[in-house]
Amino acid sequence: MTTASGTYAPRPGAAPLPRMIAAQAALETRMLLRNGEQLLLTVVIPTLLLVLFSSVDIVDTGKGKAVDFLAPGVLALAVMSTAFTGQAIATGFERRYGVLKRLAASPLPRWGLMTAKTVSVLVTEVFQVVLLTVIALALGWSPHGGPVAVLLLLVLGTAAFSGLGLLMAGTLKAEATLAAANLVFLLLLVGGGVVVPLDRFGPAGQHVLGLLPISALSDGLRAVLQHGAGTPWGDLGILAVWAVVGLAAAGRFFRWE
Repeated sequence: MTTASGTYAPRPGAAPLPRMIAAQAALETRMLLRNGEQLLLTVVIPTLLLVLFSSVDIVDTGKGKAVDFLAPGVLALAVMSTAFTGQAIATGFERRYGVLKRLAASPLPRWGLMTAKTVSVLVTEVFQVVLLTVIALALGWSPHGGPVAVLLLLVLGTAAFSGLGLLMAGTLKAEATLAAANLVFLLLLVGGGVVVPLDRFGPAGQHVLGLLPISALSDGLRAVLQHGAGTPWGDLGILAVWAVVGLAAAGRFFRWE
């Protein structure tokens, strides 16, 4: 007796690639949102900084309302916390415990896994941007400028920080990644133009610090959202260089185990 083809289900074999990437991205997002340390970095700290420095006159932010200066910088900090710090720490420990090695042996290709991680970062950033924007508006923020320039800055900033985060996670031990990522986060929070204007560091310091990706992102967002400027090509150029260098280095030196 013969059996017609397709009689039995489920049929063995890998799912379509888009479905695998979507499933992995959903898993990565759930894991991120369930992690208390990640939520502290991505949601709690940026929100507290925005509310505290907007309500209490701690740092001289120049003329105008403090929230107009702080909101773009905190948005940049949110991108860095998710795309760089959070992703570096999570990926570093996944590499240490052999999770990446096992995922690399699954039907999901390695570039598909990296794509899923990137999608997870973008989804988290959308949540961050919406939350921080609502809070900033409640504090009296009056944003200006075009959304296209803001979107370009956020996308390039995400690419730059993702490349640097994956480079760190793929070359250092997990404990070293944890320490280095948090240290870099704190240093760039203070010296990246997020809550302290770069001109407080003098002309030489301002010039050097202005080349950092967090400075380019915060200054670009501030130029558009606070001052209503057009497309900040200089800041976009700095972010593009960091993105190309970071992603290329991560692709070249990343070790899966």
